[in-house]
Amino acid sequence: MEGHSQYTPKSGFARWLERRLPILSFMHDSFVSYPTPKNLNYMWVFGAILSFMLVAQIVTGVVLAMHYTPETTLAFDSVEKIMRDVNWGTILRYAHANGASMFFLAVYLHIFRGMYYGSYKDPREVLWILGVVIFMLMMATGFLGYVLPWGQMSFWAATVITNLFSAIPVVGTAITTWLLGGYSVDNATLNRFYALHYLLPFIIVAIVALHVWALHVTGQNNPAGVEVKDVKKDTVPFTPHATMKDAVGIAAFLVVYAWLTFFVPNYLGHPDNYIEANPLVTPPHIVPEWYFLPFYAILRAIPNKLIGVIALFASILITAALPWLDTSKVKSAVYRPLFRKEFWIFVAVCIGLGYLGAQPAEGAYLWFARALSAYYFLHFLVILPILGRIEKPEPTPESIDASIVRGKTSHV
Repeated sequence: MEGHSQYTPKSGFARWLERRLPILSFMHDSFVSYPTPKNLNYMWVFGAILSFMLVAQIVTGVVLAMHYTPETTLAFDSVEKIMRDVNWGTILRYAHANGASMFFLAVYLHIFRGMYYGSYKDPREVLWILGVVIFMLMMATGFLGYVLPWGQMSFWAATVITNLFSAIPVVGTAITTWLLGGYSVDNATLNRFYALHYLLPFIIVAIVALHVWALHVTGQNNPAGVEVKDVKKDTVPFTPHATMKDAVGIAAFLVVYAWLTFFVPNYLGHPDNYIEANPLVTPPHIVPEWYFLPFYAILRAIPNKLIGVIALFASILITAALPWLDTSKVKSAVYRPLFRKEFWIFVAVCIGLGYLGAQPAEGAYLWFARALSAYYFLHFLVILPILGRIEKPEPTPESIDASIVRGKTSHV
């Protein structure tokens, strides 16, 4: 998809800058003339939405950091001060907290879209792996940020998650002590988490830059899963076609974001987090944020602590191997009837795990969590490889134009 730049400087200053730092041609080639498959649908707007949310989280986070105090006796009160005394502090705090939820909602939809349309297949394996790295960094950043308000759920979530590392043989206790800065969640822990929560978003920005770079090298996938063969025939310029669609998607997303922030700001939160952290009082049911619940359900479903920790990390890392686990030559589920059914079963399993992660780890909830956890891994390790070998896909079009004519995908 790369080639000679189509940008032509029109002013003396632009020509002067282009010879020394071709940033104008880079921006033009990346966001104006970049060839975009003409059959993209609205599931392709989540890349732009995620870029917007990343900037929004960094901006609101930097402002909040100016007023936050990372000290165990002051952290909870500093958050209350932000809410009550800082100009627009309530909106900033709720925008940041709900922004994390909206960020993860968009990234989950982005991931499922990639799975459905085969965006992880050749030649986009590195693009997919970079996406998994971004997702893992997002999870780490989200967990660290959840600890900072220093409420009851924050404190005990930090205690539970950091103690997972103690299950590692030989070095587990040393790693846990190093993470905590001591032998329990205390002031050193809060300081470390605050510093890392501030740092990781900028690392995410760097990985996102690599992710976009990899995208521009291989070109975008499309709903038909057909590679672009004729740039002039099969593509349209990124601007105005894709930018207008992205603008509509961002506007619709912002409606939901604004509704959460202004009307139900605590809907996705936990009431116990408005109680200051108390190491002597354990909440009856420790629940992480909703976007961690499927993985939390997998962790709790396994009675052995070490195996549970391995399963937790494996449930995330296994997605990076998806390009090699799914061996089908056909990318898009549009032309893979068996895979299409399996995909929706897998989505239902993930939603079910999310529900079970919010329930007590006892009785029928525990058994259902074990069953769904087993299916989660079977999907990647058994079902996808088998489907890749036995499935007889429907005939695929030879060009993007042909896929539009057949009515399988929507036109820009």
